[in-house]
Amino acid sequence: MLIINARLRHHDGLHVLHLENGLIASIARQAEAPTLGPDDLDAAGNLVVPPFVEPHIHLDATLTAGEPRWNMSGTLFEGIECWGERKATLTFDDTRNRAHKTLQALAAHGIQHVRTHVDVTDPALTALKALLQVREECRHLVDLQIVAFPQEGIESYPNGRQLMEEAVRLGADVVGGIPHFEYTREQGVSSIKFLMDLAERSGCLVDVHCDETDDPHSRFLEVLAEEARSRGMGARVTASHTTAMGSYDNAYCAKLFRLLGHAGISFVSCPTESIHLQGRFDSFPKRRGVTRVSELLDAGMNVCFGQDSIVDPWYPLGNGNILRVLEAGLHICHMLGYRNLQSALDLVTDNSARAMALGEGYGLHPGRPANLLILSADSDYEMIRSQGLALYSIRHGRVLMKRRMAELEWPQR
Repeated sequence: MLIINARLRHHDGLHVLHLENGLIASIARQAEAPTLGPDDLDAAGNLVVPPFVEPHIHLDATLTAGEPRWNMSGTLFEGIECWGERKATLTFDDTRNRAHKTLQALAAHGIQHVRTHVDVTDPALTALKALLQVREECRHLVDLQIVAFPQEGIESYPNGRQLMEEAVRLGADVVGGIPHFEYTREQGVSSIKFLMDLAERSGCLVDVHCDETDDPHSRFLEVLAEEARSRGMGARVTASHTTAMGSYDNAYCAKLFRLLGHAGISFVSCPTESIHLQGRFDSFPKRRGVTRVSELLDAGMNVCFGQDSIVDPWYPLGNGNILRVLEAGLHICHMLGYRNLQSALDLVTDNSARAMALGEGYGLHPGRPANLLILSADSDYEMIRSQGLALYSIRHGRVLMKRRMAELEWPQR
């Protein structure tokens, strides 16, 4: 397959990409457009980019909003209560079917790499076993990483440590945690040390729900960052949410950023979810409840955006379109300056791939997998402004999805 008239980010002019045997055979500056064969595509001057990446979602909980009841307060903690009730009715087939439906929605929006957190505070590990099967069944659509996520805690849940170890033994790719939800500060710290030990022994990646609260005294990020720094594991560690950072004072943040810079960990922000769930203890003025995305980026740290939820007890909306989250996040995080808009797609492509440690399995380079998108606009800015979409999703050199944009007509009277 040839893709002609392709515009590449951070490159001038048009390019032609040659895909062969599921790989990118070559990328060259286009002097004049070659003749199209029956399987070739014309990008028409639009962007060609690597696939979108979803670095933070909960596939085991998607499509369960209102079951058995709605989260009426809209708070994180009522969401956890609702999920605890729904979790009691989980079955293997129920989880598997909802996950497949959600992954189809993600793939329809150009996402080909997904990291899902799966609740392992369940003695039967029902959801984990279902998602392990889904990971194999959906390889034609996405590459799926599974996080062993202790929704109700590691130290404060019965046999929490053993369940985490069993989840890794069964095949989880990533070790998770939720230190701010443990009963005490001491339990939160010990949970981090345990999960880091487990990841170090098993070779797994790490992705921790860290300080997902407005409490300025919730400071487990410093513990996670120091564990990553001292063990030399920063490239394998992600801190998700870190919304308490939006409530930290600047003096503490100045000290914290020094540590974060040395640790080299990644960050995932889920801005639409966070602005919905956080700030719930405030009357006015209300906090935004989102981590310091722009400041982390300015400090040279790796930050990306995730959807977190799709129609579940924590968030009743969502349709799989991560560009929706990107646009909202740029508004929420005060990132509509033109410099931010020119590089906005980093937050759902390259930065996310780095957080997921995709390495040479991702990106537009000769010899790498021929996984890419043709978008509906010619720049990051225009994609955001026009609320653009992926027109083609190509996976292993074959068209996985194609979309025709809505047509508008003005009939003459």
